[in-house]
Amino acid sequence: MARALLSVSDKTGIVELARKLHAAGLELVSTGGTYKTLVDAGLTVQEVAAVTGFPEMMDGRVKTLHPKIHGGLLALRDEPSHMAAAASQQIEMIDVVVVNLYPFAATIAKPGVTLEEAIENIDIGGPSMLRAAAKNHRFVTVLVDPADYDWVGERLAAGEALSDEERFALAAKVFRHTADYDARIAGFLTDKTGTVFPDTMTLTFQKAQDLRYGENPHQRAAFYKSDREVPGSLAGATQHQGKELSYNNIQDANAALELLYEFEQPTAVAVKHMNPCGVGTGHTVQEAYQRAYEADSVSIFGGIVALNREVDEVLAGKLAELFLEIVIAPSFTDAAFTVFAKKKNLRVLTIRLPEGKNIRDFAVKSVRGGLLVQDLDQHEVKAEDLEVVTDRRPTDEEIRELLFAWKVVKHVKSNAIVLTKEGRTIGIGAGQMNRVGAAKIAAEQAGELASGAVLASDAFFPMPDTVEVAAKSGVKAIIQPGGSIRDKDSIAEANRHGIAMVFTKVRHFKH
Repeated sequence: MARALLSVSDKTGIVELARKLHAAGLELVSTGGTYKTLVDAGLTVQEVAAVTGFPEMMDGRVKTLHPKIHGGLLALRDEPSHMAAAASQQIEMIDVVVVNLYPFAATIAKPGVTLEEAIENIDIGGPSMLRAAAKNHRFVTVLVDPADYDWVGERLAAGEALSDEERFALAAKVFRHTADYDARIAGFLTDKTGTVFPDTMTLTFQKAQDLRYGENPHQRAAFYKSDREVPGSLAGATQHQGKELSYNNIQDANAALELLYEFEQPTAVAVKHMNPCGVGTGHTVQEAYQRAYEADSVSIFGGIVALNREVDEVLAGKLAELFLEIVIAPSFTDAAFTVFAKKKNLRVLTIRLPEGKNIRDFAVKSVRGGLLVQDLDQHEVKAEDLEVVTDRRPTDEEIRELLFAWKVVKHVKSNAIVLTKEGRTIGIGAGQMNRVGAAKIAAEQAGELASGAVLASDAFFPMPDTVEVAAKSGVKAIIQPGGSIRDKDSIAEANRHGIAMVFTKVRHFKH
């Protein structure tokens, strides 16, 4: 008689599958809690201990690690010497294996989990059986995913064998699953050692969705989410309406959120092509959005807007006046949802705002043949960190504005220059090959509004030409990292025009 071995932590669908396997004529063998579940359901099941001749022991740590199990999994049915060895040791073949593993990921996700609890939820026998069955997939059907129970059970119950290709696909899924499982364990234990950049870095992500295409229509793409919850991440957002997110939508939305999280006061961020085109703060989110919109009412068209306060019906009406790809907020009123419902293609997302700014995570970027990994750029500059380097000191109001501009420029592609005034951006120069070019773009966009504004630069001035552009535009205060061998030239130029300038001693390149 053909034999099936079932040993699962997650019991979802196991009874129904076992009934189908029994109907297919398979003898059922099981362990511990799975055995009890199947017996309680009225099924005839043989315990693993009866097969091996050894009882489960050591609190269940030892039960399936036995030649009569692994011989039955690994024997090549078309190799006479294997079958002879099995017969001489009274090893019976196992044809179907259904195993899922101790819930390690769920265990370490619990607040306050101890190392001992985590260790006890590292499965040993389960991965061994899965790998053995998957290795021998020519002869063994292996199931690790409850999503496969129905179709495989139906096929076997109907007396239909699975094809070689189907068994191979199930085996490949097993090795993906065990690789993911081991990667989570390795990551957790490595974190406990305090190692930041281990010699071998294994990352694991779960596919959230297939995308229609990538950055361009001829590119294939999918969205994968982290194996652990990252507060405030797009992977944890809830989409309420609109088309599926595209590759570019996800990139832009992530850029908007990263900038939004710089602010605690009511803030609105508009993003286009990975750069902010308008950022506004205010006493209310309505005021913040109006400032963000007025910052660049042209570029916001077709962009993404992220807000850090609830959106009501009135604000929804203003947002609905534009063509936007996405609107993101922590919540929307029912009336706001009703307004948005009239724009079927508009994607509306809610997201849980992170508590605090410092998220323990890394920025990972692929390059051909490798990965670049670094800390997230979470450095925060405060008023007391600023070094005044000019004769004129900035006023308290100017310092508040400078810090606002500094938070924005951090999220603009380098070379970056940002002009702001009264809590909103008025000019943004992004991604230019030289800094003065970025300054000219920002100044041109700001126009007459630049008079009395402040300027932020993501890196130091190698020459005084950026200060010259600022002075011609009427800028009154500048914030920049400092650190150039020609800082004195920029300082002298600022003094010549009565511009207050402060150094942060921190740069924010964004490539």
